[in-house]
Amino acid sequence: MEIELTAEQELIRQTMREFATREIAPLARHVDETGEFPAATFARMAQLGLLGLPFPEAYGGAGADSVSTAIAIEEVARVCGSTALIYAAHLGLGSAPIFMFGSEAQKQRFLLPAARGDYLGAFGLTEPHAGSDAGATRTSATLDGDEWVINGQKMWITNAPLAGHIIVTAVTDRERGKRGISAFIVPRGTPGLSFGKHEAKMGLRGSVSTAVLLDGVRVPRDYLLGERGQGFIQFLEVLDGGRIGIGAMALGLAQGAYDTAVRYAREREAFGRPIGAYQSVANMIADMEVGISTARLAVYQAARLKDRGLPITRAAAVAKLYASEVSERVCRDAIQVLGGYGYSQEFPVERMYRDTRLLTIGEGTSEILRGVIAHSVLGLRPA
Repeated sequence: MEIELTAEQELIRQTMREFATREIAPLARHVDETGEFPAATFARMAQLGLLGLPFPEAYGGAGADSVSTAIAIEEVARVCGSTALIYAAHLGLGSAPIFMFGSEAQKQRFLLPAARGDYLGAFGLTEPHAGSDAGATRTSATLDGDEWVINGQKMWITNAPLAGHIIVTAVTDRERGKRGISAFIVPRGTPGLSFGKHEAKMGLRGSVSTAVLLDGVRVPRDYLLGERGQGFIQFLEVLDGGRIGIGAMALGLAQGAYDTAVRYAREREAFGRPIGAYQSVANMIADMEVGISTARLAVYQAARLKDRGLPITRAAAVAKLYASEVSERVCRDAIQVLGGYGYSQEFPVERMYRDTRLLTIGEGTSEILRGVIAHSVLGLRPA
C-alpha cells in the first residue's frame, strides 16, 4: 500500500534510510549488547542537522513537517530501536515543549543548542507514584525570591544524564490539583540535580533511562515554562505529539522485522521449496503487510493533522496504540518465521521484539490510550 508523499518527504526517507543503513545498523547489535550510548552516531546526526529536524531554521532546525519527522524516526528504528528512542525523546519531549510553550529567551537559551545538536534534551514527567496518573505528581516547586526551588524525584527518564537540559513537572499550587502543576527547565549541572543508575532493561538497552533526583534545585524565576499552573495541560499536548513519534518508532521496528522475515521466507528451503510457499508462513507474511500498511496510514494521518494545526489527541492515541500493538505482533511472528534462528542473536528480530515491547507501555499504556479514545468518542469519563 503506497502513501503519497511530497518530494521533500521522499528525499528525507531516502536520506535517512541511507544514513541508517550505513552508519546506524552496523552498530545496533553492539549498542544492544553493551548498553553503550551511540555518541558517534549522534555527533554525525548533529552535523547533518537531524537533531533539529522539525524546528524552524531560526532556532537551529531544518523546518521539516511532522510527516517528515515521523519518517525520520521510522527509518532509524528500522535498524536500531535504542537510537530511535533517544532521537524521538530528544525531538518530541526534550525540545518540542520549549518550542511550543517557551519564551523567546528560552528558545534562544535552550532550544537553539538542542536543535543544533550541541546536546540532547530530556523531559521528566513519570514519578515512582505517578506513572499513568501523572496528575498525582509529588515533585514540588516553591518560589523563593527570584528563584524556584524544586524538590522531588522522577524515574524512567530517557536521555536524562546526557541532556543539556531537562524539562520537569512540579506542583506549584497543591490546593489546585492538576491546575497547580507547572513545568520548569533545569539546565545540566544545576546544584542539587543528580541521577540514579542506568536501568537494566529488557530492550532498548542503548537508551539511557534513569531516575532524576531534585534536591533543593534552584532555577531562575524565568525558567518556568509557559504560565504557572499550565503544566498538566502542556504535557498532555506534548504527549499527543510524542505518541506520533512512538507510533513511527513502532512502524520502523515492525518494518525491520518484516523485511528480515520476507528475505528469510524467500531464501530458506524446507522439503524442496522456499518456506514462504507454504500457506502457514505466507499467511504470517500477509498479516504483517496488512498490519504495517494500516499502521503507517494511522501514523502519517495523525502527523498530517498536526501539520494542519488540527486537534490530534484521538488520532495520535489511535496511531500509537495500533502501531505499537501491530509492531509487537509483527516482531513476534518474524521470530516464528525464522524459527530457531529468530531466537538467536545471529538475526536482529529477537532484539526488535525486545525493543518494541516497551512501546505498548511508554507515553501512554495501551490501556490508558483505549480510555483516551473511548472518552473522545463517548464523551464519558472512564470509571
